[in-house]
Amino acid sequence: MPFRLVSAWNKRRRSKSQDHTDPWIYKPAAYWQIEDQAPRPTKRHHGSSVFTLKEMEEATCYFSDENLLGKGGFGRVYKGTLRSGEVVAIKKMELPPFKEAEGEREFRVEVDILSRLDHPNLVSLIGYCADGKHRFLVYEYMQKGNLQDHLNGIGETKMDWPLRLKVALGTARGLAYLHSSSAVGIPIVHRDFKSTNVLLNANIEAKISDFGLAKLMPEGQETYVTARVLGTFGYFDPEYTSTGKLTVQSDVYAFGVVLLELLTGRRAVDINQGPNDQNLVIQVRHILNDRKKLHKVIDPEMARSSYTIESIAMFANLASRCVRVESRERPSMPECVKELQLIFCTNAKGLGVAFRIG
Repeated sequence: MPFRLVSAWNKRRRSKSQDHTDPWIYKPAAYWQIEDQAPRPTKRHHGSSVFTLKEMEEATCYFSDENLLGKGGFGRVYKGTLRSGEVVAIKKMELPPFKEAEGEREFRVEVDILSRLDHPNLVSLIGYCADGKHRFLVYEYMQKGNLQDHLNGIGETKMDWPLRLKVALGTARGLAYLHSSSAVGIPIVHRDFKSTNVLLNANIEAKISDFGLAKLMPEGQETYVTARVLGTFGYFDPEYTSTGKLTVQSDVYAFGVVLLELLTGRRAVDINQGPNDQNLVIQVRHILNDRKKLHKVIDPEMARSSYTIESIAMFANLASRCVRVESRERPSMPECVKELQLIFCTNAKGLGVAFRIG
């Protein structure tokens, strides 16, 4: 998908008879999407707006440090206020020269895919800026930041068990939507699902972000053989790593790792630990289906009054199946959604509290 997209765009660029404008000035996303790829879904109600560099500078007070939300592999993310008054998150692409071509591909993939998707558990793309060689992505603002920060004590919200189940269920629904093929006619593999790409809004509703590595699966096929294994260390599907065969089950593995982070409060990879304890999956896999030892992996930051051992055991079992080495032994994301709903209800009933699954 990324290469076909770039090829189509370059073809337009070379065709001077059709377009005499500056090729670095973006048209609306529909201009450079390839025709007849897949059925067009209903667009978001607000569409994807195109912004200028000046608008990005004004929105962020010229990228002031006071508005800096964080840094990532793509560049920096700033809090911004558009001329309309809407508060947004603005991702500014800042890459060394040798990574610019790769960054451009990821930028276009993200704009293309998010322009087509609409789900409450996916971060909304408000618009983008491609002014000259400047690249920005403009998203809805997620007030509570990313999941990993909260699990590691950086975020301000204390995450007891019901809240963690809510986050797990929300992200499961988002991934199930991507895999269902209902959005663009073919399944989408996120390929970089991880706790830092799970963002939380003011109501602690989880939304999946960062679609730069996402892959639209070939129509009618369940497997795509890649030349390079892309993603984040600690979340790699072992089967994908060893064979180069990408499937939706690769996301399921990464989802299982995030479930383990929610259960334990530990990082997927912690280089501060000893050589045998750095990888979370390897560290806890042998304990997950042993009720007598489960207490060793439960995050001590969670209030004991917030969970039942029954719900913990069910959750650990689901996580253990998601991170199985062979992809065919993992559940699908719709199955994960159903199991998490049951776990949520089991925990609430065991605690004797009223519950509602949003």
